[in-house]
Amino acid sequence: MFSYYKIVRIENYITLLVLFMGFLGFSQDLPELKWWNPMTDSVKVLEGQGWDKSYVDGYGRLPKTAETKVRKPVWDLSMQSAGLSINFVSNSSTIAIKYKVKGTHAFPHMSATGVSGVDLYAKTSDGKWVWNRGKYYFRDIITYNYTQLPVTEGYHDKGRQYKLYLPSYNEIEWLEIGVEQQAVFNVLPIRKEKPIVVYGTSIAQGACASRPGMAWASILERALDRPVINLGFSGNGRLEKEVLDYIETINAKLYVLDCLPNLTPTDDMTLENVYERIIAAVKQLKGKQPSIPILLVEHSGYSDGETNKERLKVYSELNQTLQKAYQQLISEGIEDIHILTREGLNLGLDSYVDGTHPTDLGMLQYAQAYETSIRGIINESLGNISTTIPVTQNRSVDYYDWSARHKYIVESNAKNPPKICFIGNSIVHQWGGASERPLVNNTDSWKTYFESIGVKNLGFGWDRIENVLWHIYHGTLDGFDAEQIIMKMGTNNLQFNSDIEIVEGIRFLVKQIKQRQPKAKITLIGILPRRDFEPRIKGINEMIFKMTEEIDVNYLSIGNVFLTDDGTIDESLFRDGLHPNAKGYDKIGPLINAHLQE
Repeated sequence: MFSYYKIVRIENYITLLVLFMGFLGFSQDLPELKWWNPMTDSVKVLEGQGWDKSYVDGYGRLPKTAETKVRKPVWDLSMQSAGLSINFVSNSSTIAIKYKVKGTHAFPHMSATGVSGVDLYAKTSDGKWVWNRGKYYFRDIITYNYTQLPVTEGYHDKGRQYKLYLPSYNEIEWLEIGVEQQAVFNVLPIRKEKPIVVYGTSIAQGACASRPGMAWASILERALDRPVINLGFSGNGRLEKEVLDYIETINAKLYVLDCLPNLTPTDDMTLENVYERIIAAVKQLKGKQPSIPILLVEHSGYSDGETNKERLKVYSELNQTLQKAYQQLISEGIEDIHILTREGLNLGLDSYVDGTHPTDLGMLQYAQAYETSIRGIINESLGNISTTIPVTQNRSVDYYDWSARHKYIVESNAKNPPKICFIGNSIVHQWGGASERPLVNNTDSWKTYFESIGVKNLGFGWDRIENVLWHIYHGTLDGFDAEQIIMKMGTNNLQFNSDIEIVEGIRFLVKQIKQRQPKAKITLIGILPRRDFEPRIKGINEMIFKMTEEIDVNYLSIGNVFLTDDGTIDESLFRDGLHPNAKGYDKIGPLINAHLQE
């Protein structure tokens, strides 16, 4: 039988062995790296802050002036970096993160990776989110090392787009990102889109997600592909005017008020007080930002609600109070306010860590419920096939910047609203009238047939139907009334989708265009013939023509001018069997022009 001392010696040996193995696993031999500190950058690089860099200190979440206006616990929590992220492009096979935090690394009910860890996601060139596994070590200086990352993206070697989520429950003293010396490293500018603003509790801040990217607000951000401002304050999300005074200054896409778990009745907070706070919060935000919708959220409940009647009573009465306030606001004529119920959140027995805070499963359920509700509010519905699910793309980096072009078009449309919008892929993009001069294939033809009648080129090289849907959902057709919209899409989906998926994707896309441009005359151009696809394209165009009659839009068939008598393409009109040359564009330019002027 082992003696006490032998057991202690064995336990000490095991402890040293574990520490040694951890050292080997987490302290890898890395190549020589170049390092970047976000705080030294001259521009704002932290996504998730609702105010300009000059107003916010470091990695904080409220403006500097809030320190003397909000309660001290709120201010202290606002210095924790929940929901903040850094977006960059790199082709480095190694990415290293090192940083120092001020608080404890972990909590009894929440792991160090959730409290103090970072989280690295990436987007492929086809717009798919992927997660990166890093080896990490928590000590005075925390390190995360990501190795064997892909250098090429299949389409190019210019790098992959990364999103680094910062710690949910700790304050960062300093942070640096390292990549290989010769690697591309470009920090992406902060997106200018209107954000979703979330005012909430510890659950919104991220408790008890296992890592920052699994907080429900982070999952929602990736699902909507839209900035989210996380103003969750653990134990202190109380619908306070002092916080709302700052929220109302953000020109948001939507305000979310999810504070009931921190409004549990006490001697100082009655249900009547809760009712009054809900009414006051909505009226304050609507008074300053009447056009911004508000989503009120019920208490999600507790996992022991069926056995602990007191806890059941707490959240049931809070939810009844929210419903009462909601009905009162509606009766007063306050518009565009919505409610997400406990049943809609749909958390179950296994959705909680401690009966109160969500597990990763609970966080996912939260995010899915929010996405469903918010998509209905902001009119960004999803279909059930890939051509009806909006995604970005980065396939075209060799000859133009897809994101920069999207931003340019949204901004230029706001300044100079176009009369006629021509939506398409590279066949449209490269025709002319675009800002990327190297792409112009037939400037004279575009000027002759389109420039004089006010046609705006909204073509994007490499775009598929689902990429155009993303453009539509992210502002391409917002804020103006076009007279006509003409669209030629589908050829880039031929190798990835069935005929039915292509046609139904176009149908879905037209529906979204109509909702945003109800006054515009819409015309669909059939898919142009291309080498080796002639018979299939003919069949798809017949389906598109039938579909246009069903949805009451115009159809323009111009593809026959590219075909020979035997049904194959006339190679003299193409430069590569897909894209028309100058002669080819000259064939279809007058046909489209004549239709637009009918």
